[in-house]
Amino acid sequence: MAPWSGLWGGGRAVLAGAGAGEAYRGTPVVVKMENPNWSISEIDEEEEEFLAGPGGRRRRRRGKNAKQITWVLLLKAHRAAGCLAWLASAAVALGGAARRRVAAGRTDADAAVEEEVEEEQGGEAAPARAPRSRFYAAIKALLYLSVFLLAVELAACVNGRRAVPFDTLHASWVRFRAAYVAPPLQLLADACVVLFLVQSADRLVQSLGCFYIHLKRIKPKPVSPALPDAEDPDAGYYPMVLVQIPMCNEKEVYQQSIAAVCNLDWPRSNFLVQVLDDSDDPITQALIKEEVEKWQRNGAHIVYRHRVLREGYKAGNLKSAMSCSYVKDYEYVAIFDADFQPYPDFLKRTVPHFKDNEELGLVQARWSFVNKDENLLTRLQNINLCFHFEVEQQVNGVFINFFGFNGTAGVWRIKALEDSGGWMERTTVEDMDIAVRAHLKGWKFIFLNDVECQCELPESYEAYRKQQHRWHSGPMQLFRLCLPDVIRCKMAFWKKANLIFLFFLLRKLILPFYSFTLFCIILPMTMFVPEAELPVWVVCYIPALMSFLNILPSPKSFPFIIPYLLFENTMSVTKFNAMISGLFQLGSAYEWVVTKKSGRSSEGDLIVLSPKERKQQKAHSTPVIEAASPRQPAPRNESRKKKYNRIYKKELALSLLLLTAAARSVLSKQGMHFYFLLFQGISFLMVGLDLIGEDVK
Repeated sequence: MAPWSGLWGGGRAVLAGAGAGEAYRGTPVVVKMENPNWSISEIDEEEEEFLAGPGGRRRRRRGKNAKQITWVLLLKAHRAAGCLAWLASAAVALGGAARRRVAAGRTDADAAVEEEVEEEQGGEAAPARAPRSRFYAAIKALLYLSVFLLAVELAACVNGRRAVPFDTLHASWVRFRAAYVAPPLQLLADACVVLFLVQSADRLVQSLGCFYIHLKRIKPKPVSPALPDAEDPDAGYYPMVLVQIPMCNEKEVYQQSIAAVCNLDWPRSNFLVQVLDDSDDPITQALIKEEVEKWQRNGAHIVYRHRVLREGYKAGNLKSAMSCSYVKDYEYVAIFDADFQPYPDFLKRTVPHFKDNEELGLVQARWSFVNKDENLLTRLQNINLCFHFEVEQQVNGVFINFFGFNGTAGVWRIKALEDSGGWMERTTVEDMDIAVRAHLKGWKFIFLNDVECQCELPESYEAYRKQQHRWHSGPMQLFRLCLPDVIRCKMAFWKKANLIFLFFLLRKLILPFYSFTLFCIILPMTMFVPEAELPVWVVCYIPALMSFLNILPSPKSFPFIIPYLLFENTMSVTKFNAMISGLFQLGSAYEWVVTKKSGRSSEGDLIVLSPKERKQQKAHSTPVIEAASPRQPAPRNESRKKKYNRIYKKELALSLLLLTAAARSVLSKQGMHFYFLLFQGISFLMVGLDLIGEDVK
């Protein structure tokens, strides 16, 4: 490079003074070798004094030479080649994964068959096989119809002007669809647009409420002063607290959750840990029981309970635990699922809110996620749940004192549980059930946005899909069961309206209905029936605004705003199917599948849970940190079910439907609709081939 050889070669001349000006030629350039991205920047001659001649006189600026321009072009080409290489490697990896999925041929329908075979081999009575999905059959029928209509339109464009009979048939079809197909399709589209706008307005109001809370710095505070230091258990407010950990066949996470709960900073004599094990695997039972006994030897107040008959799933497990005779000695109960790890000060930051507040029935903390950056699926889930806690739960807690209990990371007043009828097994969302019944009894709830409890997100699409199916079918079951009680309840009319129209209908029924119907059915059908249309602002602008609002609570996720928008529409097929099954009591509405965990937290995380200053506390409240030391790996269960990546038929069929509609939109020259249908179809294709979550080699 000429500039650098001039500086080094003419170094003495530069120091000497006058001869330096002739030794240097061209514009000085600094090349920054930042592997793999090299960059080049010019030195501003007005800011660099070392280029000045005698007496501070600056030399006349010279133009760039050809060699410098060549370097600039080469470095930019290198950067572009790096980007292209990364895109090519990503495309090759996706193509290889897709090829493996297709070659394996495992579909979501095979999973039920495999579970049935396993139950038969285990000596249990196999349940009756579910009938063929009518929902999937309807999607396939729409796909076949769209392919046929696309072929008709292509034939009309290519041969219509030459073949008179075909031209007559096509004209008849155009008149028929304009008279009989377009009006009902447009009516359904307009109805879905109205629902879409109502739901968007609700989300906007909630976001404004969250902004107001942050602007005014509104934060729930205990009625009484904060607790003093726990030097003397009799000096502060340390009521009797029962801590429950329900679990079922979760040997990946039992150790860390038990350790985290036993390390809670609370007087030992004032809290008891119940490990409620519903596992049907003997090896898992033995491991959990051994862990409990280890903590008992180290002085923790912890008991192990196992039910032989797993009736009522989680609700039945909690109900059985509350029937113990010693429960009457406790005033509050904290509940943590098997993958949740509360920080040591969890009880100190939640229980004080109950003091001198007799109307308070529940204190709910927010979740944080140890594996939110594991893959694209966990990143998108993190966006959804951050909005749920930061906006929905916080706004409802501040302005209404009611929200749905999240089932874990919360503290209940035992009197409120008993007054509300206790745990019931009538739905798969026992947490929402008890929250609604407590609300009808007049109990108030508090949500603490600044108190977090670590947990895991599902890393595979199969686990996430089953979780979402349960979360969206259960509320519809509950709505059918509790609607008469809500109508008969003696509470304010606006509270009834909020519970029926906002909590249940708008957010649990209308949202999945219009998301699937509008963007996955009506929009592609309007490409084949152009007389019915959806405006661009419905397809693009409003969804983009709603996605922007959803992503605000997690600003680091802004690069994923477009994948998030596409993925939410993709998940609408699962949520719509779950909503219909729950509303009409179909067989899949009562499925309860424990979400698979991976145990991402390390043993070191258990030690970090305890701050250093706790070592100076008295023995009555000091947790047993030594018991969280690493242990020998648990023996593997050879009969453990293997994990596979599967092909999801409904998502795959919808991807083909949307891509077919995108091809039809090219003929209609609808640019924005084409891009939306194209990228939405690709999103469905990736999910249908299970390319979004965990890749099982």
